[in-house]
Amino acid sequence: MTKSSSSKKSLTRAKPATLATKLAVPPAKRAFVEDGDTRFAEVIALIEVARRRAHQAVNTELVAHYWELGEYISRKIASAEWGDGIVEELAADLARRYPGVRGYTRPNLFRMRQFYEAYRSNRKISPLVRQLPWTHHLIILSQAKPVDTREFYILTAIKERWPKRELERQIRSGAVLREARATKKVSPAVRQTHPTAIDEFKNVYNIEFLGLAAAHSEADLHDALLRNLGRFLTELGRDFCFVGSQYPVQVGGQDFVIDLVFFHRGIQCLVAFELKVDKFKPADLGQLSFYVEALDRDVKKVHERPTIGVLLCATKDDEVVEYALARTTSPTLVAEYQTFLPSKELLRAKLHELYSQLAPETERNGPRHHRPQAGRSTRSHRRSP
Repeated sequence: MTKSSSSKKSLTRAKPATLATKLAVPPAKRAFVEDGDTRFAEVIALIEVARRRAHQAVNTELVAHYWELGEYISRKIASAEWGDGIVEELAADLARRYPGVRGYTRPNLFRMRQFYEAYRSNRKISPLVRQLPWTHHLIILSQAKPVDTREFYILTAIKERWPKRELERQIRSGAVLREARATKKVSPAVRQTHPTAIDEFKNVYNIEFLGLAAAHSEADLHDALLRNLGRFLTELGRDFCFVGSQYPVQVGGQDFVIDLVFFHRGIQCLVAFELKVDKFKPADLGQLSFYVEALDRDVKKVHERPTIGVLLCATKDDEVVEYALARTTSPTLVAEYQTFLPSKELLRAKLHELYSQLAPETERNGPRHHRPQAGRSTRSHRRSP
């Protein structure tokens, strides 16, 4: 929407009433059928999928609607036709017209203006804003101040499908500051057996939420991860599913245990995590490779792909890691964990990477329309956060 007249129409059309009707419907909730007739489980599943789609559609249209209102208010104030008092009168009038709809308060109308003005000149981000709920935008606008930082959290929240609480945690923990400059260190076998899997793993995993003491043992780290397993799964990334802790394998007449075992639905393989609270040592890879081989021989199912091993250590020398991985034939990689907030680096590089994954055409050509459009995604099975 580029003209004032068309913006004005958005206030007089029935769209707000339509939104009010939609918003009167409570968000989709899971229907628990444990005590119901199990014959209808598939029907319930179909209904739940439809409800989630409807809720996502409402979120998408609501954000686009708030963008339009924000544009209209911004134009009126910029041209000196309106002042703060007029916006307050508008809020009162809308409250009378649409009783029960809380989205048109004076503070929220000014947030719509802030939302529009924050991204109107950004040809790359404006087509993507509809992919996040309004509550996510409020969090980002209030807690992530620099423009580049806001871009990062919008793109990453879309890509990772963060719920509201996780988005707040990521901003508090400084996720934008965390990625290391070095290329991910993986063995040649990972690139050969899982060429698309490298993007599913990180150089650095941030586990500040564990509250570990500066001096902690492997047992402390392991126990804290189990107590906070849900948050650790979110940090790992979507598609990771927990399989077991202290996972037992038997080779010959000896028993061994693997610290943590996960399954990755996207790359269809087991993932073994070995925890080390010291600096990386090449000898650690031998133990991890042994566990990967044991899982492949005795645990992996026929239809699954080869297991990947992750050595998660407190710190690492990238050159030592590179040498250690160069000749190993086991699909393994080395990553660090951090229990504190690191310094800022590589934001621009991360933004470029996220744009290339989420909206390659938008990055090259810019949006065709002023109204924010739903951007492209690398995943087709997106759900509402």
